[in-house]
Amino acid sequence: MDGHSSYGTSWADQWDDGPDPVSVPQKKKSNGTGTGGKYKQKVGQGFDKTKAAASTGMKKIKEGTSVGFQWIKDKYHKTTQKH
Repeated sequence: MDGHSSYGTSWADQWDDGPDPVSVPQKKKSNGTGTGGKYKQKVGQGFDKTKAAASTGMKKIKEGTSVGFQWIKDKYHKTTQKH
């Protein structure tokens, strides 16, 4: 019986007898209009807006979580107090 050795063909080699694909780096294409800077600026502005919205959202989450934990602590404290 022929065990699994590293000298045999792999499953992929059995089904693909062509050469392995070679990665060729893509060259940057220039359209010559010079509008690339304008688009980068708009993307940058959009990123700033997204960053500000995410920051505001995180502040609200943090505040809400803090209020929620304080409410839980108060409820627990009320139930464990001895009267």
